[in-house]
Amino acid sequence: MNIILLGPPGAGKGTQANRLVEERGMVQLSTGDMLRAAVKAGTPVGLKAKAIMESGGLVSDAVVSELIGDKLDSLPSGAGAIFDGYPRTAAQAESLDTILTERGRQLDHVIELVVDEDALVDRIEGRFTCAKCGEGYHDRYKQPKVAGVCDVCGAVEFKRRPDDNAETVRTRLAEYRAKTAPILPIYETRGLVSRVDGMADIGEVSAAIEAILDRG
Repeated sequence: MNIILLGPPGAGKGTQANRLVEERGMVQLSTGDMLRAAVKAGTPVGLKAKAIMESGGLVSDAVVSELIGDKLDSLPSGAGAIFDGYPRTAAQAESLDTILTERGRQLDHVIELVVDEDALVDRIEGRFTCAKCGEGYHDRYKQPKVAGVCDVCGAVEFKRRPDDNAETVRTRLAEYRAKTAPILPIYETRGLVSRVDGMADIGEVSAAIEAILDRG
């Protein structure tokens, strides 16, 4: 089974993808991570991307498509793919169709995590993590049981992402609406789109996604 997870930054795509990897043996294909890994490994497509980036250019759809094709070719037989961060445009959606068809695969579901933007800003703006183990916390919703001490590892240092502020989050939300959300009608005409309340409890979101996938 091959699916696309859609939703703005902070909607919980990464958390849900990790659950699907652990519980269903699916493979998360995050183009950013794949690109960095290919460049580091010095693969043919990685060398192409490195040359483009070093010249100050943007990696083309053709290079990204080649990267995804190579990754799909390396997957174990029967392993499903979770596309995270791709496709972002109508042209990329068309490329993905070609990539999948050439490999005897098909897209089964496009799942959008729907969020309330004001609530999402609040969720992101207040989050912080343990600097040692990465356990997540929040100013209002999940403070450490003992103030200033990580529940998991006992460390006393915490950190926040510099871009976890209201202005940056709203800019990213606007970018998502402008660039990524317009691909939804492409998949809606095929009956592939399902929507899940991304503001619900993590477990509830997972259960809703599982129910969609269990429909086949």
